[in-house]
Amino acid sequence: MNFTSTIWKLGSHLRNVASFHTTPVCKNIQLLTRLRVVDNSEIGKRAMAEGKPPKVIHVYNKRGLGGIGDKVMVAIKGQKKKGILVGLKKVQKPLVPKYDSNNVVLIDDTGTPLGTRIHAPIPTILRTILKSKTHVKGADYTKVLSIATKFV
Repeated sequence: MNFTSTIWKLGSHLRNVASFHTTPVCKNIQLLTRLRVVDNSEIGKRAMAEGKPPKVIHVYNKRGLGGIGDKVMVAIKGQKKKGILVGLKKVQKPLVPKYDSNNVVLIDDTGTPLGTRIHAPIPTILRTILKSKTHVKGADYTKVLSIATKFV
């Protein structure tokens, strides 16, 4: 066996190994992350029933990675809607619960939720986060807290 056949065999072995996905799972909310709508808005219910969850197309902060209470723009049913992240899969700070899915509540431009009820439990730390992000002349995000049924 000569040198070129050895490299060729080694190369074919590496091609088989490289076909497996080896990158680590990204636990941040970034572009094209799929979310679960947890309110009872009509567009959210239809999208989740059809198995086409919304995807993030913009995160409204400087880092571009979303956290609890951050505002995101999502593409849902061919439309652009804004939402607030209310539950994340990633490892959280102490006393902030970790969820099994990435949850979002859809809002309009004034911060009013599109639905009338939130079905998933909301972390209590979200109260302080949303109160700090609410401005006098801007959107009022505390309305999201008023339609929540359960707090964790």
